[in-house]
Amino acid sequence: MFPTASALLRRCLATGVLAMVAIAAVAPGPAAAVTAAPTAAQISSAEQAELNLLNKDRTSAGLVPVRADPRLMAIARARSTDMATKGYFSHVQPDGQNVFDILTAEGITWYNAGEIIAWNNYSADLTAAIANSQWMGSPGHHAIIVSTDFNYVGVGLAVDPATGKKLWTAVFIKGPDRTAAVASSSKALGAWTTTSTRTARVSWSGYDPKLQVLTAGLKSFSIQVRTDGGAWRTVSSSTTGTSWSFRAWRGHRYEVRVSPIDKAGNRGSWVSQVLDLR
Repeated sequence: MFPTASALLRRCLATGVLAMVAIAAVAPGPAAAVTAAPTAAQISSAEQAELNLLNKDRTSAGLVPVRADPRLMAIARARSTDMATKGYFSHVQPDGQNVFDILTAEGITWYNAGEIIAWNNYSADLTAAIANSQWMGSPGHHAIIVSTDFNYVGVGLAVDPATGKKLWTAVFIKGPDRTAAVASSSKALGAWTTTSTRTARVSWSGYDPKLQVLTAGLKSFSIQVRTDGGAWRTVSSSTTGTSWSFRAWRGHRYEVRVSPIDKAGNRGSWVSQVLDLR
């Protein structure tokens, strides 16, 4: 049995822009015996399984996966925990707040948002799949999961200690790009130009991971070098170039590292190349 209660709300953001947001709720699927409360590790594993299932739903529909956002993960779990500990099942908390109020109170920039909730009492290894099946079987929930207007998500699971119910919340938003750019690099050493020096060349490339919407795009790279384990020296704090050549001396060890930056200011991890002429 899959009840399909859903609603659409219009909320006005602080910027004065109207955003369409959607909420939907699903009651439990077929009954299952109450099982022992899952451990913290099992809850985390089930949440990851649900994230994987949601993104499988999206990719099956030809969409870009939504990125897990730690802030949304915390909100989703807090929403589920509030329902589990206070014994209710609703988009509106006993204090009158809903997820849109919470997003704004947490200082999260969002232009569109959706929340879906569900509960069942299946075991820790089955509850995620059952919740996903419930959601995908309901037009309102399905529409949120495969929306073309969301790029980040958080999923949270909590257990009602009195009944063993597994309460699920998934929070989706359309928000600014928060995903770090990615870089890779390679190295090459030229022939010895003298008995003690040779030309070293480090090349790199990068990209900004694609989001469903609002991908910032790659902006530039930062380049640093150090010799013999000394302090890092900045070659360029912001370059659109893709290689750097320098004279390397026999008897020294050089490290060159590259970090990509996207147009939203998200810096990716450093990637390094070692040129050892000792």
